[in-house]
Amino acid sequence: MEKELEEKKGVHLPLLGEPAPDFEADTTFGKLHLKDFKGKWLVLFSHPADFTPVCTTEFIAFAKIYNELKKRNTELLGLSIDSVSSHIAWARNIEEKVGVKIPFPIIADLSKDIAMKYGMIHPGQSSTATVRCVFVIDPEGILRAMLYYPLTNGRNMDEILRMIDAFQTTDKYGVATPANWRPGEEVVVPPPKTQEMADKRMKEGYTCVDWYLCKKKL
Repeated sequence: MEKELEEKKGVHLPLLGEPAPDFEADTTFGKLHLKDFKGKWLVLFSHPADFTPVCTTEFIAFAKIYNELKKRNTELLGLSIDSVSSHIAWARNIEEKVGVKIPFPIIADLSKDIAMKYGMIHPGQSSTATVRCVFVIDPEGILRAMLYYPLTNGRNMDEILRMIDAFQTTDKYGVATPANWRPGEEVVVPPPKTQEMADKRMKEGYTCVDWYLCKKKL
């Protein structure tokens, strides 16, 4: 019990809006650093283990959205506490058995160094495997989103693409996006900061529920 408590105390999560934890990693594409992705968006994700059923379905799904991510200036980078040899063998197996080529690098984090920096190991799930994490890092290296899933349930690829679209829209136009937003739908106008601006807001031609919630088409 005491050991479990100590392990839980050692779990540190990175913070949104701050620089993503730096790393140098051995991958299936050779040595990579976080700085190698500067100027591009990065989706860094972890999986529990190679040659496991749910992870295999996820890697097939990630491979299928890879081109859509590239269109959004976004790179994909996987990770688990397995060796490079294991990653290569698994990627080759997926291509052989399913006909899907894995087009992105996979980090071999045998030391658990990156996993600990990103809070990927949750003792309540497993002390030896990473849970299913997704980290979205922007072109300046700032952490913009974190998603955590348990070992038993695979991720939704549509939501990952939707998040990237939302962040890029927010950055480009200085707006926010409502729940379930999709590209082409109305966006949320930043709320007014003064009484005068609130009075004016209702006359600016937006679609408003009230002064604090107004939407517009881009």
